[in-house]
Amino acid sequence: MWVFIFGDMTVFAILFGVYLYYRGEDPGLFNESQLRLNQTFGVINTFVLLTSSLLVVTAVRAVRRGAHVLARRLVYAAMACGVVFVANKAIEYGQKISHDIVPGTNQFFMYFYVMTGLHLLHVVIGMALLGLIVKLTRRPALTGREEGYMEGAASFWHMVDLLWIVIFPLLYLVK
Repeated sequence: MWVFIFGDMTVFAILFGVYLYYRGEDPGLFNESQLRLNQTFGVINTFVLLTSSLLVVTAVRAVRRGAHVLARRLVYAAMACGVVFVANKAIEYGQKISHDIVPGTNQFFMYFYVMTGLHLLHVVIGMALLGLIVKLTRRPALTGREEGYMEGAASFWHMVDLLWIVIFPLLYLVK
């Protein structure tokens, strides 16, 4: 899992670097386009993902203490945060598309859709991995291997959160 996480983060790091390079090539276009984003969506998604990461950390600790029912509830709450993120992103995309702002609008929006879309895919995959944690919490005790699966799934979810912590300021805030 760690190899996958580091590989995934490397791909995003390259994407961030390319984005910053082209932003430097045409700052006027990127600044003007950025003004067409609604920062409220980004702030809500940041809060939702930070909350979900806290819930996942607490759930992993609960499993280690043997509080599987509590852990399951916490993971369900984290998954609900994931659903809120997906719904919020769908509303944001819908608003952009209704104003004819699509990936082909300009280079900024191409990067906006690629980065946020790729991140959204990771959120969905992460929610499936959180489902694995829910399944594991139904067992009375976990083997060492199962604990590794749980920690790997939690680490993936935290990577998704970390990526958003970079994507949000890059797209919504950096001038």
